[in-house]
Amino acid sequence: MKNLRGLLLKRGVMALAMAAGGSAALLFGSNALAAVDIQVWTALNAHNQGEFESLVRDFNRSQKDVKVTVKAHETEAALEQLMSAGKDLPNLVQLGEMSGLDEVADRPYILPMHTLLAREKMDNVSWFLASNSFVRNGRGQLQGFPYMAEIPVMYYNINAFDKAKVEPAVPSRVWLDLQGQLVQLANNGSRRCPLTSDQSVSINLENLAAVNNQIYGLAPGPKVKGKVGFDFDLMYIRHLSMMISWVKSELLVKPGTLPESPQRFAKGECAVMLSNSGHIGEYSNIRGLKYAVTGLPYYPEVTQTPGKPFVTGSALWAVKGHNAEQNQASARFINWLAQPENAARWYQNTGFLPVSREAFNATGSDYYKDKGDWMHLVGAYSSGTSGTAKGNFRNYRQIRAVFNQSLDSALDGHQPALTALRTAAIEANRLVAQKGR
Repeated sequence: MKNLRGLLLKRGVMALAMAAGGSAALLFGSNALAAVDIQVWTALNAHNQGEFESLVRDFNRSQKDVKVTVKAHETEAALEQLMSAGKDLPNLVQLGEMSGLDEVADRPYILPMHTLLAREKMDNVSWFLASNSFVRNGRGQLQGFPYMAEIPVMYYNINAFDKAKVEPAVPSRVWLDLQGQLVQLANNGSRRCPLTSDQSVSINLENLAAVNNQIYGLAPGPKVKGKVGFDFDLMYIRHLSMMISWVKSELLVKPGTLPESPQRFAKGECAVMLSNSGHIGEYSNIRGLKYAVTGLPYYPEVTQTPGKPFVTGSALWAVKGHNAEQNQASARFINWLAQPENAARWYQNTGFLPVSREAFNATGSDYYKDKGDWMHLVGAYSSGTSGTAKGNFRNYRQIRAVFNQSLDSALDGHQPALTALRTAAIEANRLVAQKGR
């Protein structure tokens, strides 16, 4: 046995075994001397971080060949800064994807997920977002593992609606009708916070387009005809003007930065919140918080049927610079996370979209009974992509920062909607036209 172990550790034998396609058996056979260590960096909220670390502990207990260590970071920005430093990088890292030409997949330290998983047989896994462009390249290949994919939703406090005697006791998905409900909520118990949000650009620009089935800018491309960039028309101007009026009348508590708005909703201070779905698991665990979710509002003057929001959030990305043994260990861990039972557990306990169709199908009706329209909002993504696409814009991170600053200024009352949106579009289009990164 000792001689066999020694042979397995010899580099030449390892190389021969890998060339023969038997790497997994040798790397993870029962005769291995020690587990292969891999490190995962994350930046999740406290609840979701706990759920992830619980899964990691179960994975580590389930076998002895791979040991996963998790390093949690307070924010994605802090994690990004460490990745940029380029020292002692992890095997897998959680990074947000914004669908831009200079996004995560193009970074020099990223190993495409389809490359990492090329040798890993993934039984019982049919990707839930297989036809969605989130973390996939133009050829449909998986660039990252869409483990923290989410969509924006409208959360509402059921007790607040009951107390205000709002009928029906659910937020309207029509913006103007929602305004009337917010007035009623403000006058009957929710004066401090009828509505809040932590996703200003997502709600007021990106998904204003998607939910109203409109084009969100025109991204450059070989088949694109017309002027590329952004042109915020009357729909955007009217909407932002209404949001400005809501802030002035205190129907809308001005969108804050993470985690201010989600924490206020969690405490029962806010009647309605527009935010991403990744809070669902956290909120379901809070005693005394009776809540549900529905879809984002739309304008029936623009579209008869609301469209699907863009998929957003984060993914686990493989990092270059590790040997074949560690890469195979990372692939094995990803495979385990994607298995139906584990993926269903993650979906149900977090509010992130299911990784696989099997995870979605394994989730029974009892899970959805107190979550409003959540089952239907998720199920809509099992039937392909939305009618619109966000597009791949050069320098989109900088563009999004410009949009956020312009919206912030408008909602603070420093400039009218028309001026704010025109200024934002001019600066964004300048960034789109830049050839450098």
